[in-house]
Amino acid sequence: MTEFEVVSEGLVEHTVVVESPENMEPEETNDPETSNLSTNDSAVSPSTGSQRYCVEQSDLDSTQSYYDMNMMDEKIKPIEEQLQYLLNKADEFQAHLMYSHDHHQNEGFSRVVPTFLRTCQPYFTYLESTARSSLPHRSRLPLYIRTRLLQFSEQLCIRLERLVLLYASFGFLSLEEANPLSISHFYIGQCQIDSIKVSVFRYCCPAPFLSTTNTGLYKRMRWNVERQRENVYFLCCEDMSEALADLDGNGGRERAMGVDGGTVRMWSIGQWIQTHPDPQTEDIYDWILCWVPEGQYRQLLYLGTEEPSACIATDCLLGELLSMEGGFTVTTAM
Repeated sequence: MTEFEVVSEGLVEHTVVVESPENMEPEETNDPETSNLSTNDSAVSPSTGSQRYCVEQSDLDSTQSYYDMNMMDEKIKPIEEQLQYLLNKADEFQAHLMYSHDHHQNEGFSRVVPTFLRTCQPYFTYLESTARSSLPHRSRLPLYIRTRLLQFSEQLCIRLERLVLLYASFGFLSLEEANPLSISHFYIGQCQIDSIKVSVFRYCCPAPFLSTTNTGLYKRMRWNVERQRENVYFLCCEDMSEALADLDGNGGRERAMGVDGGTVRMWSIGQWIQTHPDPQTEDIYDWILCWVPEGQYRQLLYLGTEEPSACIATDCLLGELLSMEGGFTVTTAM
């Protein structure tokens, strides 16, 4: 085994998720795609649906005194150090790929990114659940801490996406969703607000909404939402002509720069509605004989022409879910 493989396989042993700033007890997570996560690696602390998290630093500065912010920075310093450790590891893997001339390490190169993504899962779970989760018996963490945790999550998400794309460009990874060994998307956290449990996934690049049919719709994020039953939501983009695009969401025609002449890329969040096999069918053979499920996209939120960050997109979805659940008003940062 090469030194490179030893380093990649030893990542899990060296990655330690730090305690919550408020020493809060962890909550068990049961996401089907992340069942290998240790339940001791996630923690929950409440947030509220009516509060936005992806805010500008100037907004935070205006609401917190310098002393308070300095004290809170000390509380989250171990969490930031953990982030820096993971970012440094990503840099090491990138440098090793770029400057290595040992072609006998191909197997190691193909394994290092999947291993590293699994290593980062508990950290993502910790950040998202601590910043967003809301349970009745938990007191709320300060907005500054919640926002900083989500900024850490966003930083790591962007860095991992770049790492996956780099390894894919060298042919060590596949991004094709139809390939069972591909890394078309990866897990970036889980949270629970009241009875709603949400698991979040990020696509490394826009992927066709349906792998067997060209609908012109491409997905960028996925949320598995568990209530009475599990629902799936996507952040999608679609290239539309300016003549067809409702650019301000109200039938207006705001000017926007098209991606190809008179074409505009529009972003939205919608729900996956399965059409085949019939979700209500009890015939197991319908599922066994179906190679790829078919479905439709039911748009819920129009987001305009600018791609939202993962944090903002999740804010928007949670706001919509909470408003449907109990009529709450949710403010999101666009």
